[in-house]
Amino acid sequence: MARNIRKGDEVIVIAGDHKDSKGKVLQVLREKNRVLVEGVNLRKKHERKSQDNPQGSIVERESPIHYSNVKLAEKEG
Repeated sequence: MARNIRKGDEVIVIAGDHKDSKGKVLQVLREKNRVLVEGVNLRKKHERKSQDNPQGSIVERESPIHYSNVKLAEKEG
C-alpha cells in the first residue's frame, strides 16, 4: 500500500456511496488493498441459529472498501 493507513486512524471517505463519512479504521487488509471503516459501508448479514443466538437474526456489519477511497483525517488542535 502506498499510504500509511493503520488500524485506529481516523479517515474520511472521499469516493463512493459513503462520500464525506468519517470513521475509525477497524482493520487493514493489506493483501486485498482494503480497509474496514467503522460505521461505513454497512451490509446486512443473516446469522444462522446457534446456542448463542437461538432465534437467528439479521445483523449489520461493515464491509471493506478500497484504500484509495479514503484519506487520513487531519488532526484538530
